[in-house]
Amino acid sequence: MANVNIKFNNKDYLLSCDDGQEESLKKLTKFLDKKYSELKEKLGNIGENKLLLITTIQLIDEYFDLKQNVTKQKIKLDQISNKFKEIKSLAIDYKKDKDIEIQKLNDELENFKKTIEENNSLYESMLDKTSQSLEKIISNTESLSKIQ
Repeated sequence: MANVNIKFNNKDYLLSCDDGQEESLKKLTKFLDKKYSELKEKLGNIGENKLLLITTIQLIDEYFDLKQNVTKQKIKLDQISNKFKEIKSLAIDYKKDKDIEIQKLNDELENFKKTIEENNSLYESMLDKTSQSLEKIISNTESLSKIQ
């Protein structure tokens, strides 16, 4: 435990605190003394106990207001966080859906390419057969012409 000399309401006090908390205690006391002095100027000398009570009530009021604001901000942050998670989930689902669609389109494209290749082969085969048939007809026609 550390001992700290502080001044409050123009009086010196020796207070104890945990080691390392000396500066914090001095700052808090200075803040309290300032609030106390401000009220003393406003209200006059209404007695130290009553002035301490009013100062304490004001500080607690500020504390509760701050605590309520922090709670409201936490609720807003939680709401924003939930919205973010929802949007993230939607984005992931959307990406999955699009990936599936892209895969289906790629599969259809591959099938289309195979169909084109098969049709192209069939077309070439038909052209070859037609050419061969025409060549036979021409050959037969020539043979018939020579006979006559």
